[in-house]
Parts: sequence; C-alpha cells; structure tokens
Amino acid sequence: MTAGTDQRPLAGGLGDEMTGVLASQQLSALIADGRISARRGVLPEQIQPASLDLRLGDVAYRVRASFLAGQGRTVGERLDELEMHRIDLSQGAVLEKGCVYVVPLMESLDLPTGMQAVANAKSSTGRLDLLTRTITDGGTEFDRIPAGYHGPLYAEICPRSFSVLVRPGMRLNQIRFRDGQAILDDAALSALHAETPLVDGEALISDGLGFSVDLRPVEGTLVGYRAKPHTGVIDLDNIGGYAPEDYWEEVHTDTGRIILDPGAFYILVSREAVHIPPAYAAEMAPYLAMVGEFRVHYAGFFDPGFGHAQAGGAGSRGVLEVRCHEAPFVLEHGQIVGRLVYERMDQVPQQLYGADIQSNYQGQGLKLSKHFRAA
Repeated sequence: MTAGTDQRPLAGGLGDEMTGVLASQQLSALIADGRISARRGVLPEQIQPASLDLRLGDVAYRVRASFLAGQGRTVGERLDELEMHRIDLSQGAVLEKGCVYVVPLMESLDLPTGMQAVANAKSSTGRLDLLTRTITDGGTEFDRIPAGYHGPLYAEICPRSFSVLVRPGMRLNQIRFRDGQAILDDAALSALHAETPLVDGEALISDGLGFSVDLRPVEGTLVGYRAKPHTGVIDLDNIGGYAPEDYWEEVHTDTGRIILDPGAFYILVSREAVHIPPAYAAEMAPYLAMVGEFRVHYAGFFDPGFGHAQAGGAGSRGVLEVRCHEAPFVLEHGQIVGRLVYERMDQVPQQLYGADIQSNYQGQGLKLSKHFRAA
C-alpha cells in the first residue's frame, strides 16, 4: 500500500472543498481522472448513486484461513504463504460452502491525499450469507481503504450457507468514497428527522438510528426464513431462477417471539420503514454486542433515495441477516437489533435509488435475494 503523492487537480470540480460521501457524478469524475481504473475499463452500470460496484477477476485463490496483509506487506506475499490452490473462473467455478477464497478484483485505486474509502457487500450478497470483504496491500482492517491508497483491491469470499457459482465480472461488493467528516452525530440526525422523517413514528436515535425486528406481521404468521443446511449450488447469474423452498425454511410465529438456533442463518425484517433523503446515505451497523447471543450482519449500504418519496418510495423495511452464536436466544418483537449510521453526501446524486436506476429492493418488506422466485 502506498499513499498517493500526485497533486494534479481532479476532474468534475473535485477538490479541497469536498466533504462527505461522493455522488455518482463525482465517481464518474474519478474514473475519468484515472483515480479509479480497471483492466477492462469501468462500466457505467457499476456506478450507483453513492457507490461503485466492484468486479471479480479471472482467478480465485483457495486459502487456509482469512487474513489481512498487515502493514508493509502485500496480499500477494500473504497468498504465497497461505494459498492451497488456485481456480480459473473464466468458465465459471463453484466456491464451496465453508471455504475461504481470495479473488483479485478488476478495479484498482489511486486515491488523492485525504480521500478514503469503505467497502461493503451488496445486498444480494448478504442475503445469501456470502461473506465478502475487501482487503488491500498493507491493510490492517477489512473493508477500510486508507486515505491516499494506491494499489489493487481483493475480495475475500467465504460462502457460509450455500455454495455458489461465480464468473469474472460478477459484482459481490461495492465501495464508497468520502473526504472529511461525513457521519451525522445524534444532534444532527435528530434535526434531520424533524425536517424530513427518517422512520414512520418515533425515531430511536443513539449512535445512529436504531431499528427493531418485526415479529408481528399485519397479515399471517410468516416472519422470516432460515437457511437449510444441505442445498444445491446457487448460480449468482441466475436471477429469479430458484424455488425458495429448496433453500429456505419458513419461520412462523403467532406469539411475537422466535428462538434462534446456534449457527443458523435467518432472514428477518425490521419493524420500521426507513427513508434515506437524497442528500444523505446510510450504512447498516450492529447495535451492541451485549444485546444477546446473535449478530445482525451489516451487508449493505443504503443509497440516497432508498425508501424516500422523491425516489418513488414510501418507506422501505431493512432486511436483517441474522446469525445466532453460542447459545439459543429468544428474539422478541420490537427488540432493537441494529442501527443505521447516516452520512452527508458531498453532492446530491444525479441518479437516485429506485427512481433513475433499476433497484431490486425499493419499497421492500420481508424479501429474499433476487435469485429466488417471489412466493
């Protein structure tokens, strides 16, 4: 990992005055300026309202264990130590459940001094329990790219519930770029909620916007899905091609509570319908480690316009990817399980989630990934 020293001006008006998360038009400027590059060129469809989709390269390395490169070391050096075998992805290949792989991504970065980035799994990736994290040369944290980074990007992939078929060019994770302080503190978040409601009803604001689990649906008793332990492979290009019952068990309750089994993976939904105004973005984060023997995964950015009326939404539920740990745990309706951390955009995106782009999850409720047919 090296810090960029090139001080040439950036295209599209990007400069020292920038503060906040970069919008789609600013990402285009970074690409035009060569700050974001790719061996096969960056495609327009990779650009999201506040993030850039990252693409898998041509080879996957099966490794003995997950790792970070560490200061002064490259991912390539660590692969020399930990590689078990390599897999050609050009004709498609299966990544096996329970194994760890490292895949060089097509994109690389040459960030200006002061600009940093954060990566996250895409929504559909998280809903498949497909742990995907970005690592870099010299990296000491997953999914965090330091200011001024110059170098390649890699995806660490660990399928945990389903084996998956992947090919070069598939987009499992995404990256956001920011400069300066973008996160709203509680006072700023409360003021924003007073101006434009972020949830329907009372907002629980404490280190972000808290959200709870919905275990009392308006109709019926279906509250979620639990991944089956022994299933077939999922081809990540096969959209809408799978029957939910082949991969998931329905979770029902008429008492407002369920018991989470250790090691099991669940898809649940938030009680609150959230709104992301066009000038803001959000990231799902864990609530507190002390709330119980489970973890809500945070596999997703919430783009500007998600659930917002200006982008054709009327509030959208947050889908919760939940894994129970060492002991069975009783989860109650309305229990706080996570929070949304809101960030300011540096500019309002020229394209909003759900309004100007094809968006799979605008207005969503309880919903599996796009690979499964609607019930």
